Amino acid sequence: MVDRMTETGKERAVMVTGGAGFIGANLVRHLLAAGHRVLNVDALTYAGNRASLAGLEGEGNHEFVQADITDEAAMRGLFERFRPQWVIHLAAESHVDRSILGPMKFVRSNIVGTAVLLQEALGYWRGLDEAASRDFRWVQVSTDEVFGSLGENGKFDEGSAYDPRSPYAASKAAGDHLVRAWWHTYGFPALITNCSNNHGPFQHPEKLIPTVITHALRGLPIPVYGNGTNTRDWLHVQDHCDALLRVAEAGTPGKTYLIGGGNEWRNLDLVRGICRWLRELLPDEGDFSRLITFVEDRPGHDFRYAVDPTNIRRELGWTPKRDPEAAFRETVRWYVENRNWWG
Repeated sequence: MVDRMTETGKERAVMVTGGAGFIGANLVRHLLAAGHRVLNVDALTYAGNRASLAGLEGEGNHEFVQADITDEAAMRGLFERFRPQWVIHLAAESHVDRSILGPMKFVRSNIVGTAVLLQEALGYWRGLDEAASRDFRWVQVSTDEVFGSLGENGKFDEGSAYDPRSPYAASKAAGDHLVRAWWHTYGFPALITNCSNNHGPFQHPEKLIPTVITHALRGLPIPVYGNGTNTRDWLHVQDHCDALLRVAEAGTPGKTYLIGGGNEWRNLDLVRGICRWLRELLPDEGDFSRLITFVEDRPGHDFRYAVDPTNIRRELGWTPKRDPEAAFRETVRWYVENRNWWG
């Protein structure tokens, strides 16, 4: 492969797992725009959608492979053939409600799948020459939910203890612990990121923001758990992709980086905001907030998440580029204009 310079430096061969999911599809596009070569690996479970990759079929630097990360032989073959320089691991079952109803799928994908992929990556990395071995990176894309729940004050940072409260969060925490074990035991050059809640194009309609938008557009009740005071720190997915690329380029193996938007909203306030932004786009539809309906709270619903991104800002120079409210409006407009994707 011939190296070529781009905005972000040297071209890399990047293996992205879960690249047909929400963050994955946005990351694949981000990497291609930066001039990298991408092997996109996705099992196409309910959350993986080939439609999210529309327009990439003829892209010479993008290859899609449908494969399960728990399949040792398939993963070994992909490492041997593609020869990645970076692995960015996003493949995961990721919805808390689904994890409550069916936790074993989360155990299989998020724990067993991560272990299989790590072991195959370790064998591949050990076979590289000195220069390639030194440059190889694994980025484990995790979540702030592994830290548990915050009260009214404070933020999670890189020193926060893990305290997962749902099967989803526990399975992601287990995957992170495996990554750290591979780093400490084998010297495997891995990094971990924990991000706050993402929003943007291609997010599955079961998640909060797409649920609000799609229910409103269909005239259906907009469900709000409990009294709507649970609070989340929101980040546009493209800002997250910027951060992941920066971590892969310049992060220190063995370290963790927290990626947050510094953009906290109570759920009810955000739902009302979405209704307001929808009305601006569709004034003839009336007041969408009339559809807000309070429903029984989720079991073990964490009250608040917020992360302190000071370290990634200081060490790697990353900060979110998008104005928070403008980013929300952009997301709302995308769902209004892309009904065929979610419908």
